[in-house]
Amino acid sequence: MCIFCKIVKGEIPSNKVLENSDFLAFHDISPRAPVHVLIIPKKHVENFQEVDAGIMSKATEFIQQTATTLGVGNTGYRLITNCGKDSGQEVMHLHFHLLGGMKLAWDHKQSDPKESF
Repeated sequence: MCIFCKIVKGEIPSNKVLENSDFLAFHDISPRAPVHVLIIPKKHVENFQEVDAGIMSKATEFIQQTATTLGVGNTGYRLITNCGKDSGQEVMHLHFHLLGGMKLAWDHKQSDPKESF
């Protein structure tokens, strides 16, 4: 069982922001911004490539509600999901990072994109 499934089951504590029957939002333990939460479906889905449209339609409303609850719905936020090991996904359970609370820089630049190939 993955760590996020254990959080959903209450076996591992989390600092919850919002929860409903399908999703859970909780503070990231290593925040990269003043607001940094993880949003996960309670049902285990490995990554975005595996998710069905039904879950995503519900996720949209939950993510927007989470942003509003955190006070960044109107000021702006970044929403990130990694899909698979090559993208940097560390926990193989679909999750979205919602970051905000400050003007966010875009620091994923390379001088020459060909250098990474």
